[in-house]
Amino acid sequence: MSEEIKNKVYMALTGALTGLANGFFGGGGGMIVVPLMSFLLKMKTKTAHATALAVILPITVVSAIVYFTSGNFDFATGIPSGVGVVLGGIIGAWLLGKLSANWLTKIFAVVMLVAGVKSLFF
Repeated sequence: MSEEIKNKVYMALTGALTGLANGFFGGGGGMIVVPLMSFLLKMKTKTAHATALAVILPITVVSAIVYFTSGNFDFATGIPSGVGVVLGGIIGAWLLGKLSANWLTKIFAVVMLVAGVKSLFF
């Protein structure tokens, strides 16, 4: 298999796993797509994080529509949380440009570790 075809297969698998996680869990695709882009596709850390944001946006919109149309959306929580997410996203994207790739990787690893421990025990 040529390198180009292998990369396209990896991209499709990365997208499918990310979409599955985002749709099934209601989020969390970034925790899957960033490591896969970094390791399978050999992307630079910052590029993987920035690309993940662009990839996850349409997935999130589609998942939100599915949840909304099936009656599983709480407006009282969702609207204020959405405002916070937008503000946090702006700050996070700004910070992504300021941090070194080394620090970004460390922070991401700690967040993933904390999320994993929380999932196991709470």
